[in-house]
Amino acid sequence: MAPTRLTSAAAPAVPSIDGYRERLRLPWWGWLAGAAAGALLAMEVWMGSDGMRAWLPFVVLLPLTALGLWWVGRITVGVRDGELLVDDARLPVRYVSDAIALDAEGRREVLGVGADPLAFVVQRPWVAGAVQVVLDDPADPTPYWVVSSRHPVQLAEAILAARDLAGTTGRSGTAGDTATAAG
Repeated sequence: MAPTRLTSAAAPAVPSIDGYRERLRLPWWGWLAGAAAGALLAMEVWMGSDGMRAWLPFVVLLPLTALGLWWVGRITVGVRDGELLVDDARLPVRYVSDAIALDAEGRREVLGVGADPLAFVVQRPWVAGAVQVVLDDPADPTPYWVVSSRHPVQLAEAILAARDLAGTTGRSGTAGDTATAAG
């Protein structure tokens, strides 16, 4: 699948000296829908009661809803210090064979029926683009990573630039430390 150039009306991702960094925040309409669902649930619990049941559902459920919505949009994707960082997962770029920017249709194809069950996927449905990172590590059964990104072309370029830089600086490592995830 060839790289696809995407244009976006959103603000560009924040470039850093170390490479690339992007947070996959929930869009405004996701916050609106989540807040409406939380308020509806609180009203269902309230059901016109008085006393503590009148205000307690709102005091408890609305902050829990906000916390849950924040948690859903907490994922950070970045390239720094010779690693692709996706939330708590880390991939040394020396094991990257290729990075392919995907538009919505390409992402749907990669994650569709023919998807490899061993692939590492961090996908957010509200983010149209993604990057497929093909791995070259015989010791790791993971064939590729698919990571959502609002700016897949820039992320793919940052991954490949970090890989090329790691290759020219003579970094090498053992095949056993390909991808590690905290948790």
